[in-house]
Amino acid sequence: MQYLACDYLIIVTPLLTPADWPRLARLICTKFWWDTVDMLIKPVGALVARYPALRSAILAWSLADNFWLRRAAIEHQLLRKQATDEGLLAQIIENNLAVYEFFVQKAIGWALRDYAKTKPAWVIDFLRAHQAEMSALAIREASKHLADWCQASNELEN
Repeated sequence: MQYLACDYLIIVTPLLTPADWPRLARLICTKFWWDTVDMLIKPVGALVARYPALRSAILAWSLADNFWLRRAAIEHQLLRKQATDEGLLAQIIENNLAVYEFFVQKAIGWALRDYAKTKPAWVIDFLRAHQAEMSALAIREASKHLADWCQASNELEN
């Protein structure tokens, strides 16, 4: 039933407003598991993109006691490509570098790997700047496809 509810929320995402934010948070906190949370990031991300005032709310999630809210905050810009707010992405990830929960670290790596498809140089710079603070899992996930980009970049320079 929860998958049906998530699918429905994705369909009605254009109709959601900031008034729906508390309900999304409640769903994430009560029907939590990675697959449910990862479905709910679509409406969450769409709301933050459409209503910039929710930026403070997503930042609050990135500091929440509930690590599923943290995961949703980290992942909410997945697939945004050029529309990704780099400052927000960096701040949310930085808020979670010291959280050694598997699902949080995996989300950090996933968010960076996804954005690396759009701006690999930005992700490489972020990894270099934060390498000492990052978990091996987050680094491994983030850099999965960067080796090919680095090799191609080096070949272009030579």
